[in-house]
Amino acid sequence: MTDTPDSGRTAVIVEDDDELRLLLVDVLEAAGFSTVSVGNGMDGIQAVLTHQPLITTLDVNMPGIDGIEAARRIRAQSDTYIVMITAMGEEADVVLGLTAGADEYITKPFRPREFRARIDAMLRRGRSAGQTAPVPTPQGAGASFPSAGTITAPAPVVTETTNPQRAESATNDGQWLAHRNLRLDPDSRILLMDDAEVDLTRTEFDLLAALLESRRRVRSKADLALLLRGEASSTTYFVGDADKRAVEAHMTNLRRKLGDNPAQPRFIETVRGVGYRLTSEVTPPPA
Repeated sequence: MTDTPDSGRTAVIVEDDDELRLLLVDVLEAAGFSTVSVGNGMDGIQAVLTHQPLITTLDVNMPGIDGIEAARRIRAQSDTYIVMITAMGEEADVVLGLTAGADEYITKPFRPREFRARIDAMLRRGRSAGQTAPVPTPQGAGASFPSAGTITAPAPVVTETTNPQRAESATNDGQWLAHRNLRLDPDSRILLMDDAEVDLTRTEFDLLAALLESRRRVRSKADLALLLRGEASSTTYFVGDADKRAVEAHMTNLRRKLGDNPAQPRFIETVRGVGYRLTSEVTPPPA
């Protein structure tokens, strides 16, 4: 454990299992992180607020407050990447963890190389909180983290109401993606519904952007899971059920924020057994 870690290269590990905590310390320090490890949720929250880490791992079942509540409190005060590590792999558990603010959900038991790969992919996605986060320089043979000095964040989301004429002009210039009354700018990461800005998480924004780019072409859950992990859809990377459930959970949150009813979708259709696509531009007449 590093006494005075650099927040740009710090990972906070919140895990009550001593053996697993030491394993996570070894894996992350081999990847170039300074680590701060604690054994309960309250200490974990305090460690995050004190050290402002790039990554925080959270066990779910811990003494005191559990990892779900710890994630909620951390997310309310920090944009650290939150990685849930738990033996609870049911769909409801994954949804609960992601809704609480987790960026990644890893079920036990897991392989250290898989853990490294998921962290690697998570960092490659970039950030939407308007900050620039340094990437740790890999140390030791076989390190797979990016060698660049920083992850450059997308432009911060503008909180003021956007002028509809400016948005329409940008749409005509091809900078914005549009569907019905939605307007999305991938560069500035702004989403407008009518004249109002909609606040999305990084993952929700990326999912919607992918669907807007694909229009009526169906995007499978596996394809979208690879997108969120930063992998090309043409690769042979493994996509498990937990990855697909994570996509479903994020899509549920996205639809809720858009006010979209899956039974009578206005923006996003579910193609049963396959994935998702945009609805038709033409609104069907009322029955």
